Amino acid sequence: MIVKPAKRTESVKEYFFSVKNREIARLNAERAARGLDPVINLGIGSPDGMPPAEAIATLSGEAAKPGNHGYQSYMGSPELRQAFAKWYARYYGVELNPNGEIQPLVGSKEGILLISMTFVNPGDKVLIPDPGYPTYTSASQIVGAEVVKYDLTEDGGWMPDFEALEASDLSGVKLMWTNYPGMPTGAKPTAQLYERLVDFARRHGILLVNDNPYSFILNEKPLSILAVPGAKECCLELNSLSKAHNMAGWRIGMVGGAPEYISEILKIKSQMDSGMFRPLQMAAVTALDAGEDWFKRLNAEYRRRKDVVWKIFDRLGATYDRDTAGLFVWGRISPDNPLLAGGDPSKTIGERVSEKILYEAGVFITPGFVFGRNGSAYIRASLCAKVEVLEKAYDKIITLL
Repeated sequence: MIVKPAKRTESVKEYFFSVKNREIARLNAERAARGLDPVINLGIGSPDGMPPAEAIATLSGEAAKPGNHGYQSYMGSPELRQAFAKWYARYYGVELNPNGEIQPLVGSKEGILLISMTFVNPGDKVLIPDPGYPTYTSASQIVGAEVVKYDLTEDGGWMPDFEALEASDLSGVKLMWTNYPGMPTGAKPTAQLYERLVDFARRHGILLVNDNPYSFILNEKPLSILAVPGAKECCLELNSLSKAHNMAGWRIGMVGGAPEYISEILKIKSQMDSGMFRPLQMAAVTALDAGEDWFKRLNAEYRRRKDVVWKIFDRLGATYDRDTAGLFVWGRISPDNPLLAGGDPSKTIGERVSEKILYEAGVFITPGFVFGRNGSAYIRASLCAKVEVLEKAYDKIITLL
């Protein structure tokens, strides 16, 4: 290179799963040369099911219409904002004004960086859960924030320790990230949790952002933090169609909150893209109108898959909570687990087990250290594989035991 990269790039590394997918591609080439089948990848939670058929039909029909292929509104179409508002009212009991309180996004992941760029100055502190989604940390580092981790533990039900938070130095804290149902833990929120979070954020002058993409997956009662009275004063919420509607690759999400926050986010977003393809927006409108039967069918399949992953974790000697939501099973590995024998003692427990399963059985399960220090003794398996694939993974893994 004839120029050096910007200093901000020094604070982050390439995303773990980007690196790991390249490694798995290399392993697959080697396995093919040896006559072995490809690695079974239970890493990323990318739904493998089909979106609602009506949404696909809408996409096709709208793509055939003249006039739908030009630049679109930076704010998203009125139809999509209204559909998101209707969805929130129907399932979360939250009233959002489609004209000011909803901003469509290119997936909710875009929103993490947009919100960080909009509200965080270099040197501001950001509270981030440990374990938690790695992008909260990387986005904060990119904008020059000081990352302050707050602990989530199994003994604490993967909920914030409010006494510890209150006793900590909160000076300079600008933003706080939360994510329920939790990724990677699967911990479910309660109305009482959201009430405490809103109270905490309001009293300390912190903008709290709740990342809520898993609320319909294996969860009988979807909740939104915006349902708490007064939440809009101090909270934003991200959501998307990726998990709830099997539309991860479509990149359709949203952020909801008070107009003064949304208008500031739009300032940054409008510099970065020129609006979402209109046929995608109209297909999202159709998907958001899916009834409860859609979610019942979706979750019936995930329950079948979860049973097999539980069987895998039982054979691995991993302990886990059966009362969780979301697309993953999160399990703890004991330090005396026989799978650790011969592994690199400089690596975490979860990483050693993950590598043994990958290299010796051809199955990838994510090591928990990726999500923070408190995940070092854990592994995470995705439910985004068909039952027969999960059964095959089980058969491969038992050869190690």
